[in-house]
Amino acid sequence: MKKVYGSAAEALDGVLFDGMFIASGGFGLCGIPELLLEAIKDAGTKDLTFASNNAGVDDFGIGILLQTKQVKKMISSYVGENAEFMRQYLSGELELEFNPQGTLAERMRAGGCGIPGFYTKTGVGTVIAEGKEHKDFKGETYIMEEGIFADLAIVKAWKADATGNLVFRKTARNFNPPAAMCGKMCVVEVEEIVETGSLDPDSIHLPGIYVHRIIQGDHEKRIEQRTVREA
Repeated sequence: MKKVYGSAAEALDGVLFDGMFIASGGFGLCGIPELLLEAIKDAGTKDLTFASNNAGVDDFGIGILLQTKQVKKMISSYVGENAEFMRQYLSGELELEFNPQGTLAERMRAGGCGIPGFYTKTGVGTVIAEGKEHKDFKGETYIMEEGIFADLAIVKAWKADATGNLVFRKTARNFNPPAAMCGKMCVVEVEEIVETGSLDPDSIHLPGIYVHRIIQGDHEKRIEQRTVREA
């Protein structure tokens, strides 16, 4: 089965539809699928629900889709450095479901493993627990969280082979593996596609069974908060 495509637009052809649910990897601006997000913006797909740690910044990452009002709902851990995200949420233009970071990652991983729900202590006694099932185990109270099953997963990796085996680079791994797992379709952008068989099997972070389409591209790798010491 062909997995390597020539561009982000080509890889997303026939996949996008209005109202779809997308899981997106990345943390802030680290390891985000910037090329695929730009292609979604250009496609004009709207009423989108995104599960992602946050929405990048105003003019980069998911932030570009907030600017064009293509996002209906965010399932996120925090608003981050995105003023438009905050403005749309406070004005009621954007639905927002807050999840603790570990819970969000586990919801994605659970969906990828076919697990519809799990119990966690995180959020018990807070607004996170409102409306959720509570259950006691050995005298401790837990809440049930549902696994995430997305229509599409978009992620960014460092290297891939033609079969879709992925290697992530350092902290850019972040939410990418669980996001990739939970999509019915997974499209990946990478910095380099290497010869099949050249990756050390023990170094593969995500096996190709989860990956359906791959593109190689040039990435800006913008830094969210650039901090340098004085000369």
